[in-house]
Amino acid sequence: MSADVKKETLIRVQNLGKSFGHIHVLKGINVDINKGDVVFVVGPSGSGKSTFLRCLNRLEEPTEGHIFFEGTDITDSKTDIDKHRQKMGMVFQQFNLFPHMDIMKNLTIAPMKLQGKPQREAEKEAITLLERVGLADRAHAYPSQLSGGQKQRIAIVRALCMKPDVMLFDEPTSALDPEMVGEVLGVMRDLAKEKMTMVVVTHEMGFAKEVATRVMFMDDGYFLEEAPPEEFFGKPKNERLKLFLSKVL
Repeated sequence: MSADVKKETLIRVQNLGKSFGHIHVLKGINVDINKGDVVFVVGPSGSGKSTFLRCLNRLEEPTEGHIFFEGTDITDSKTDIDKHRQKMGMVFQQFNLFPHMDIMKNLTIAPMKLQGKPQREAEKEAITLLERVGLADRAHAYPSQLSGGQKQRIAIVRALCMKPDVMLFDEPTSALDPEMVGEVLGVMRDLAKEKMTMVVVTHEMGFAKEVATRVMFMDDGYFLEEAPPEEFFGKPKNERLKLFLSKVL
């Protein structure tokens, strides 16, 4: 395949800005995320990484600029954002599972209510995904009965039950004990191999180096550098990035 094959742009961000009062968190961000990209966003705490991710599905409302998802301007107030969010799986730091529902209900409520799937079909698809992450035996457990690593794998499965076109991960391992991180990264690694489009905010540099198609460095509300992982980690150009990598690697 020739290197100049045109890639299908899934998300296009144009001049994205976000302010909280007088604090400018994002400053004129421009970036394209193509189908099949595994984009890792790294940078110091407070640099705007999570705000950027949450703007992509309007969990945070941008102050200025535009975000096009599959060709639709989702920053337009007339856009049915809930419809588009169904195609954007989101995995949070703190799992956000419904504590009063067992795992099967957690996984099937959205496909049944939002997509009109029959219960039997939704449950069958949920079990298939649970088997993939090694948790089919926990289908009728409650979130309080699971470890942190198990909860986060369930949270990933819950997003996948909607058959999204892109998965957004907001520091998915930061709330986990170190020994549980690997089981979550294993699921994400499999998704990357299957060419699932992913945008990942993380501090896991080794994982970024291993699975990213490109890595983006954010500081003070700007993207200062982006490159494929071998170049990003091996030959950084930006001085601020060099300093950051010297501290975290």
